[in-house]
Amino acid sequence: MSGPTGPIVVVGASAAGLAAAEGLRRGGYTGPLTLIGDEGHPPYDRPPLSKQLLSGEWDTGRLALRTPGALDALGLDLRLGSPAVALDTRRREVALADGERIAYRHLVVATGARARHLPGAGELAGVHTLRTLEDALALRAALQPGTRLAIVGSGFVGAETAAVARKLGCEVTMVTDVAAPLADSLGGELGAMLAEVHRDNGVRIEPGVLVRDLLHDGAGRATGVRLADDRTVPADAVLVGIGARPATEWLEGSGLPLGNGVLCDATLYAGDGVWAAGDVACWTHPGTGAPTRVEHRTNASEAGLAVARNILAGPEGAVPFAPVPYVWSDQYDMRIQVYGSTRGADSIRIVEGSTAARKLIAVYGKAGRISGVAGVNMPRAVRSWRAAVVTAGPFDEVGAPVAATTSTGSVS
Repeated sequence: MSGPTGPIVVVGASAAGLAAAEGLRRGGYTGPLTLIGDEGHPPYDRPPLSKQLLSGEWDTGRLALRTPGALDALGLDLRLGSPAVALDTRRREVALADGERIAYRHLVVATGARARHLPGAGELAGVHTLRTLEDALALRAALQPGTRLAIVGSGFVGAETAAVARKLGCEVTMVTDVAAPLADSLGGELGAMLAEVHRDNGVRIEPGVLVRDLLHDGAGRATGVRLADDRTVPADAVLVGIGARPATEWLEGSGLPLGNGVLCDATLYAGDGVWAAGDVACWTHPGTGAPTRVEHRTNASEAGLAVARNILAGPEGAVPFAPVPYVWSDQYDMRIQVYGSTRGADSIRIVEGSTAARKLIAVYGKAGRISGVAGVNMPRAVRSWRAAVVTAGPFDEVGAPVAATTSTGSVS
């Protein structure tokens, strides 16, 4: 392996970008390596934003992915707080917001995703998203005892925030267009269990309804949400947790293939010396042949390392990226863990425990094969199912069904 020549630029200073930079250095690359981040902070971990940081258990210092000394040891040209705004693939240059242009031989796009907003939400005070450190700090400041919080969306961010807010003494109403929290990810039966848990902890849930618009006081502050059926939910603060979109706007006009992210082949290569990793990458999964984009913390790090290995290996040595997605969620006294994909599952079996006990293992199947597994408060047992997800064994060999239903959504 001769290794890459010329400068390498990584755009995105979070988990995927940092993993790519570290993988390159560990793999022997000693040339110029630039890491560009649109936020002014050194790389930090995002899952704790809706958990430990939001609750006040952690301060911001505990979020750092690496110590200052460890970052210095990488020998990076670290550009923080100056976002990339354009890409010229012909000249192989990245343009920054401050006007500087940085040349590259290889470019890694790791710009992640941005929170989706409701129309008009950005114009009102008291409306929050939860994607960045600043987002989490602003929301934490709003979550005072007695605060009425309306959460739009019941995915992981919405459900975790509801749990934290209740512990902080807030009045919480969760509005969701699905039947129950995470039902579109984990299926109806587990969703019903989670709805029961949230209600037991004092969360009011408005299921199966869309938000029509935001209420405000006429002076620029949100006062609640109006539902599609004209009912209203008064609130002192509103969290919009309706998913994220890949951060590709700066790549428009670059000639890179864009769609649901940066479109890549199975090795995470997008063409013209450009690779992508993390939430922004949509690659052809070697197992399914389908375009795949995963918004999970572990996938971001794994993809960054995979890109580094493939850059170092060169075109002849690049290998497909075939991860087993993993995500976890802490809600009240529950730890939920998911391996693989549960979206579009046509079969679900609870093979250990039960929803009544709020302790279980559920196996998900698609077209007769195991596609994913979810565990609630059974961390060791759920890990033992990872191999079955990797091999995608026959679903009908998963043992006698304790429960079966149909899933309509996923975490992957």
